[in-house]
Amino acid sequence: MGKRAGFTLIELLTVIAVIAILAAIIFPVMARSKDSAYRGSDMSNMNAIRTALQLYKVDQGGYPPALLGYATLYQTGPNMGSVVPADKVQGFLYPKRLNSFSTFKPAYNRFANADVTTAVWPRMDPRAIGQGAIRDLNGDGGIDANDDPLGARQAYGPNDGFVAPGGVTNDANLATKFYAVSGYDVSEEANPAGGKMYTLRYALFWTNWGLGSGNGMDDPRQLGYAEPPDDTVVTWNSMFRDATANLQGQKRDLVLFLGGSARTYDSAALAERSWRVQP
Repeated sequence: MGKRAGFTLIELLTVIAVIAILAAIIFPVMARSKDSAYRGSDMSNMNAIRTALQLYKVDQGGYPPALLGYATLYQTGPNMGSVVPADKVQGFLYPKRLNSFSTFKPAYNRFANADVTTAVWPRMDPRAIGQGAIRDLNGDGGIDANDDPLGARQAYGPNDGFVAPGGVTNDANLATKFYAVSGYDVSEEANPAGGKMYTLRYALFWTNWGLGSGNGMDDPRQLGYAEPPDDTVVTWNSMFRDATANLQGQKRDLVLFLGGSARTYDSAALAERSWRVQP
């Protein structure tokens, strides 16, 4: 009988090595392609939110207090007391001005429609008062230390308690919570102290004066004012950050400014300054 042809051990190991090399090349490319597709989809959804906000403003004369809305409970029936799924809620923009519920859910958001969460304020600009002026607030034609008063700075940060409509409270069992799936109202991000935290992304007012009685020298880039300028930050998406690495040098965040399309943005600057970043 003749010998049966087959792979030798060396040939088999060679084939395995070639497959391993190809996998090492292809898998990162596929991962980057997937990530790029997710980024493109999220940017498109953020732009759709901006369009819906403009339609809402035309109808109502101002911007809504939240993008999707706050978590609500069934008041009657067999489900009384349980959370109404987010896609069943008649929100501020959905479904009247945005007919796709998925628009509110970033690609990397894995929460279910009935998941709710509390949220804290995002991080505050770490620069000293007077050293972070970004626009002429007092109208003298220049930008200097006098254009960076405490009243025009972000009022609260992550350590100041949970966000609730109308103010801040330290009660974790808020009667009003956010839908976790609404990733442009609130979103998960790395906590500098360790672990995760859920931070507010969309707010009508965020400065000391804005959350108070207002002031002529307040930062006008707040959606609660009558005509906020084009460089007002609407919301942002930080789900593409490499949270295991130093944010310096990363440009992985997406920011939606009122007067233009969503764009990539420096991750370190956005993590530090939140609504104070500029185009």
